Amino acid sequence: MIHRIRTALVACTLGAAALAVSAQVNIGFIGTLSGPGAALGQEQYDGFMLAVEQRQGMLGGVPVAVLKEDDQHNPERGAHLVQNLIEKDKVSFVTGVTFSDVMMAMAKPMARAGMLFVGSNAGPAPIAGKQCNTRFVFASYQDEYQAGIVGRYAVDKGYWKTLFIAPDNASGKDQLRGFKRYYSGEVVSEINVKPDQTDYAAALAQIQRVAPDAVVAFLPGDMGVNFIQQMNRSGLLGKVPLLTVGTVDGTTLPLLKDAALGVVAGAVWGPDLPSPTSKAFVAAFEKKHGRIPSQYAAQGFDAALLIDSALKETKGSVADRGALRNALNAADFASVRSGFKFLRNGFPVQDGHIFVAAKDAQGRTSMKRIATPLEANPDGYWNECR
Repeated sequence: MIHRIRTALVACTLGAAALAVSAQVNIGFIGTLSGPGAALGQEQYDGFMLAVEQRQGMLGGVPVAVLKEDDQHNPERGAHLVQNLIEKDKVSFVTGVTFSDVMMAMAKPMARAGMLFVGSNAGPAPIAGKQCNTRFVFASYQDEYQAGIVGRYAVDKGYWKTLFIAPDNASGKDQLRGFKRYYSGEVVSEINVKPDQTDYAAALAQIQRVAPDAVVAFLPGDMGVNFIQQMNRSGLLGKVPLLTVGTVDGTTLPLLKDAALGVVAGAVWGPDLPSPTSKAFVAAFEKKHGRIPSQYAAQGFDAALLIDSALKETKGSVADRGALRNALNAADFASVRSGFKFLRNGFPVQDGHIFVAAKDAQGRTSMKRIATPLEANPDGYWNECR
């Protein structure tokens, strides 16, 4: 609760000069800020707040109070928090959300209240398709999209026999489905591991037996760190290409360091993208936080820019939610990504890139773009949104 109050007070103080001419806008940020997924939620929040701070505590020229809440990766808690933000705090926007199971739990109370939502990570398939909502937009991607990037890249590289490894849960199945959407080769073996698995000796032995053209891994957080370190020590990493989804990024590279060199990842953003907004964001984030931002931070930053653009369009008014919804859907802002616009389901049409872990100009292990297999591409569910 203390962090929540402080966040609001900082924004209010920075925007005090504008209070005389415009009312404060309350924004609820919900993310996973504790437990195994805490780094992801913190990156989302840090990216969002960087944009607010750059505008002296305002978005669209209006002072904002950002009310920060930790869902603890608990769907029931997420639904309760968003209900409080809507009913007690009278927020005009909800943003953030790290994991899709929490997003699914939050969607119903937000829909009932007609709440405007700007997501900065979770993008579950039902909300991209049949359960879409005209008041929800996502400054991220539909959950399966990045696996699709890897699928297309595998085809482009001629990897016709692949082995897929992922947790034995709904997220793992989603990623396999996304990969197969663009992959026309054969998945010769599927390895389903426990969501908290740390020992991958059996998986590595199976990779040696199967001898695929490439390994495709969706192993978020510590799972991916352990798998890549063990694959590196076994010598397999130098023999079999490793293509990843949600495994090698700005949150895991500080732990992996040189062990990740040569590992490939599909993503919608990386720190070397050439857009002016992206370059300025990376420089500002590094100066403030002393680390290379992850895609989660970039999505949080874009979410704030999107709200900023909508409030500019309505001249700071939040009275007409229909006008705000239309302004959000227009996506009239300079994103950290190129070719960014929304489909009718609130998910963006955007480029899908391939990055490789490599040394940057300062000798740090970072992500370097090497290909763009999907250009201005929609997600796989937008046609189901009516």
